[in-house]
Amino acid sequence: MDQEFVEEKIGAKVFELSIRKIVVIGPESTGKSTLSEALAKELKTVWVPEYAREYLESLNRPYNENDLLEIAKGQLATEDKLHQQAHDFLICDTDLNVIKVWSEHKYQRCAKWILEQIAIRRYDLYLLTYIDVLWQDDPLREHNSEDMRRYFYEQYKDIVMNSGVRWIDIRGNRNTRLLTALNAIKQL
Repeated sequence: MDQEFVEEKIGAKVFELSIRKIVVIGPESTGKSTLSEALAKELKTVWVPEYAREYLESLNRPYNENDLLEIAKGQLATEDKLHQQAHDFLICDTDLNVIKVWSEHKYQRCAKWILEQIAIRRYDLYLLTYIDVLWQDDPLREHNSEDMRRYFYEQYKDIVMNSGVRWIDIRGNRNTRLLTALNAIKQL
């Protein structure tokens, strides 16, 4: 049965469910955005940028705990909007687990709404970016020490290992990372 027939007979809602959602997750400055953009280009689809960057760049003050909830809402709204434009795959440059880890690290708690959304959102593959990429200074980044980068990597590794979702460790240079990611996506 071809795709056009399925859409015509069953409707677009069923077709939307066939979009595979890939999350690129990892500590700051580990090449998530670079990999997300490259994957979207290779797969001829769209990618969901990290909404936190847009939000924080427009903020005229230091962020606070309430801002994390707004960032989470913006991330999901962007994801839902771009899901409608995706072709076979939707590449997500982060998910709410990153906001959870950040909130728990900085404020020792996480908003209930964020935890609820993590519990109900479904993804098909996690690409966990390793800390073997040189740190790039950026006013929005906070934890450049090797110890903190390793700490956050281990936090995300624990999350993906316990998520029940297939995941793969992404290491190496830009090309190696892209090929590793593409091979993992092909196995979906």
